[in-house]
Amino acid sequence: MFRVTQYLHEVMHPDPSARKHVAPGPVVIWNLIRRCNLACQHCYSISADIDFPGELSTPQIYATMDDLKAFGVPVLILSGGEPLLHPDIFDISRRAKAMGFYVGLSTNGTLIDESLLPRIAQTGYDYVGISIDGIESTHDRFRRKQGAYIASLRALRLCRDAGIKVGVRFTLTQDNAHDLPRLLDLIEGERIDKFYLSHLNYGGRGNVNRKTDAMFQTTRLAMDRLFDACWRLLEAGTPKEFVTGNNDADAVYLLHWVRRRIPAREKALRASLAQWGGNASGVGVANIDNLGNVHPDTFWWDYGLGNVKERPFSKIWPDVSDPLMAGLKASPRRVKGRCASCAYLDVCGGNTRVRAWQLTGDPWAEDPGCYLDDDELGIVSGRERLRMKPWVRTRRPDRAA
Repeated sequence: MFRVTQYLHEVMHPDPSARKHVAPGPVVIWNLIRRCNLACQHCYSISADIDFPGELSTPQIYATMDDLKAFGVPVLILSGGEPLLHPDIFDISRRAKAMGFYVGLSTNGTLIDESLLPRIAQTGYDYVGISIDGIESTHDRFRRKQGAYIASLRALRLCRDAGIKVGVRFTLTQDNAHDLPRLLDLIEGERIDKFYLSHLNYGGRGNVNRKTDAMFQTTRLAMDRLFDACWRLLEAGTPKEFVTGNNDADAVYLLHWVRRRIPAREKALRASLAQWGGNASGVGVANIDNLGNVHPDTFWWDYGLGNVKERPFSKIWPDVSDPLMAGLKASPRRVKGRCASCAYLDVCGGNTRVRAWQLTGDPWAEDPGCYLDDDELGIVSGRERLRMKPWVRTRRPDRAA
């Protein structure tokens, strides 16, 4: 996850003494249940409104929570399917809060009404993220349910008015990018705390529908709008939390955005972003699915590392005998193609490996979702390198930038 507001705040208010905190364990996104009342076209878990056999029992969930806490996991994001359909969701959530986890709820919001709101408020979630895929007609088409937008907007307002930190989660595709400006207006007008823009990743139904992925120019325009909105609200003293996910090239694009507007701040920002290091799959973010299978992140459901019913998470996660985990934990990662030649590999970490894997069968191939061109990435072609003087060839382009 790329925290846009955090880094633009550093640009506006530099603090050389600031140091990044490194958590001892990964953030765990936990799909407690696969059942869902919707059938969204970009669902990575391919959920449906049916019971799925073999899901973790509540005692098994509790035992896994104990192991996660002892392992140093700081954050649990409870997801689905639709997590509010889990019969013990509030017992699980309250136990997680009592254990000291930061607890987020990732929901489509359609089940949150006036009768359910008190239970959500009493549980004390640190954050509730509600998925919105566009304004009404777009959202309902993506969610395949008439009235889904109205129900989710109601949930946003109810949570906001109850004092719960709430945010919009938006997955950018070619078919809904036109609604982004109106969504940014919506979160400002509705006084919503947070906006999370997820790039389409190739997993589950998102993989089946990857032809609807936003084209590179559309992605660039969307990021410009997001950065501009974030900066404007920071200048006004009314910041909101903007974050993006599933395309760590966003960090490199932000560097170019800052270079054009506040060039004196670029060097410090680059150092800060290199400290962040980009993609965290298999390192700083983990996924447990409804059956207890552990994955490097939520889009690696086709690749299991082990199951918490058979082996504790604390034993599965650090095990680098698995070749994918060994490669993800390597620093730098042994990526290929444009990613290997990129002058900003230390910033994005090779981006999202699952896209390369889905399209080529090679998790270390260049990320096909990177929307910056060779010049912006400081990539020098073989012919240009041969024309260079020897001392120039040894210097990574833009390394000092």
